[in-house]
Amino acid sequence: MAKKSTILVQMVALAGVLSIFVACHQPAGSNAPKAATMATENTAGTADVQKSDFYDFKMTSLDGQEIDFSQYKGKKVLLVNTASECGFTPQYEDLQKLNETHGKDVVILGFPANNFGGQEPGSNKEIATFCQKNYGVSFQMFEKISVKGEDKAPLYAWLQQNAPNHEEPTWNFCKYLVDENGKVVAFYPSKVKPMGEEILAAIAQK
Repeated sequence: MAKKSTILVQMVALAGVLSIFVACHQPAGSNAPKAATMATENTAGTADVQKSDFYDFKMTSLDGQEIDFSQYKGKKVLLVNTASECGFTPQYEDLQKLNETHGKDVVILGFPANNFGGQEPGSNKEIATFCQKNYGVSFQMFEKISVKGEDKAPLYAWLQQNAPNHEEPTWNFCKYLVDENGKVVAFYPSKVKPMGEEILAAIAQK
């Protein structure tokens, strides 16, 4: 009987030691699983961006239609973040001219954004009316998005990550050029005009 009692005491003592060992080697409380969850959440968006191909994206146009980027395979694409009340807004005219004169060489995609100076305050409908009325825009325009900051659209996160020097828009009417294979080959700041020699030369390059 005494032998059984001794064994029982030893088992209880061993269980106590094991519990202390586990407690010492595991982060306190529920912080460990929470931290793991947060890490997963924080890297999920990055992982999606890293594995995405330009042609995987689908975006909504100003008139609410889903545009599948797979249709742009084999074509150069110029993506521009636009605004209606900016000093660079007259570039709409050049973008439309580029579309009319070099549409067979490059596809132009416009993305209204209110990130800089609050210069795109209108609704999608108001933006569409403005573009058509003032500049006769016929190239593809998309619904208003964010191109910078915590709420940046996944497309623009992908563009920045894959740009030659990881450039991010610094103001309205910055431009990314994607080549026929879906690779970001150039970034142009706002001051570079759509019909300027720099862009025209890049578009003509085979």
